[in-house]
Amino acid sequence: MRSRFDEQLILLNKKMTQMGALCEELIAFVAKALLNGDIEGAREVKSRGQEIDHMEREIEAICLRLLLQQQPVAKDLRVVSAALKMITDMERIGDQAEDIADIIPVLNGRTGAEFVDLKLMAEATCKMVTDSIDAYVRQDVKLARMVLEHDDIVDDAFRKMKDTLIKMITDNNADGEYAVDLLMIAKYFERIGDHATNIAEWVGFSVTGIHKGG
Repeated sequence: MRSRFDEQLILLNKKMTQMGALCEELIAFVAKALLNGDIEGAREVKSRGQEIDHMEREIEAICLRLLLQQQPVAKDLRVVSAALKMITDMERIGDQAEDIADIIPVLNGRTGAEFVDLKLMAEATCKMVTDSIDAYVRQDVKLARMVLEHDDIVDDAFRKMKDTLIKMITDNNADGEYAVDLLMIAKYFERIGDHATNIAEWVGFSVTGIHKGG
């Protein structure tokens, strides 16, 4: 019975890695679509987002099977319960990427590529998602802590981006709508960073039994 349980745990890790990779790809893809003004690419983000929704349901089913097969020991229970929390954050990461994709067509060919902080946020959040999932699979608390520290970079870039856009609106009212759209995009990237931070906190819980966000 335990060997079957261990097989299911391995499958869970595999699926979690796959879902994390999908999230990473989606963020990278939407960032590329944004910076290239690629409307067709933005539309493809929507279909890829549906894959993440499917993975969430699949992983949820695996977790429920693990809980029902036998009474898990405390460590197993933490790993499974953390996975259930994490897939919610990963699904929301997919939603935020889709939200960014929705804005791209209304930018009228403008891309935000002139803003270094926006590009930094896109790159940093992608790394945070990748590292948080790797930390879960490897049960690496040190890597999870690095994700938490990286969130400060995203938050700082968001503050700078917000200040820049406010000045942009003040200096040139004609760019007001563009600035507001970019501010929304920056906010979505900031939220993706928050979700990656949540995932990292659940990694800590799965290993130590302590949830810092609680």
